[in-house]
Amino acid sequence: MHLPGRLKATTLGDLLGAVHREQSTGTLELTEQSGRMHRIHLAAGLVLAVELDRATASLAEILRRQAEIDEDTLRRSLLRAMASRRLHGEVLVRDFHLSPSVVGRALRVQVMLRLQILEELGDAQITFRVTVKPPRGALVDEPLLAPEFLAGRKRLRDRAAEARSGTYRATASSGMPGGWDPARASAYRALGVTFNADPSEVKQAYRRLVRTYHPDLHPEASHDERKSLSSRFAEVTAAYRTLVA
Repeated sequence: MHLPGRLKATTLGDLLGAVHREQSTGTLELTEQSGRMHRIHLAAGLVLAVELDRATASLAEILRRQAEIDEDTLRRSLLRAMASRRLHGEVLVRDFHLSPSVVGRALRVQVMLRLQILEELGDAQITFRVTVKPPRGALVDEPLLAPEFLAGRKRLRDRAAEARSGTYRATASSGMPGGWDPARASAYRALGVTFNADPSEVKQAYRRLVRTYHPDLHPEASHDERKSLSSRFAEVTAAYRTLVA
């Protein structure tokens, strides 16, 4: 399998497509100039896990956004996971009897959100390794299928078509794929929805987050907790306005 050496010469969609066609097992490493390394773990061309060298939405945050679990259970399960050094998803299923399908859906959303972040990279060194083990919690039994991680991805041919039509913008300095607005991409991430989410999905996500973060809905919160809630509420409100404007 031959892969380009630099991400700027291709797209994440083309990379994943090439690995899928070859049904390769191993790890795609994307190393930024800053030294940050991100990894996509694959088995037989299917995505098992994505590791990012930057902050990203946790399983707890995704479950909270999706209103799949009450706050008290979420808090207690996080503490137990940290104390026992077990995966949070494992603790939720085994100790708190949360449905494995609910945890599984949230984990898949997490992987998809991480792929979206990688799609924003303007450039990185590309390396494929077969000796790196997937992390704990990888979707070994139910990996992402090709339609999940390939649909809607930017391809090099899209750039060429946009260039011919005069609509392509090179945005390597901003880290965004050509033609994408960084502010809107950040807004999608803040709301926890995919980049191709329709307006109704955006609205539903925003309403869930309002119920979670509006300070007035948490009268028992401490001063510091209210400050944190206010900050997060302002972030999701700004994101919503960016997408519905």
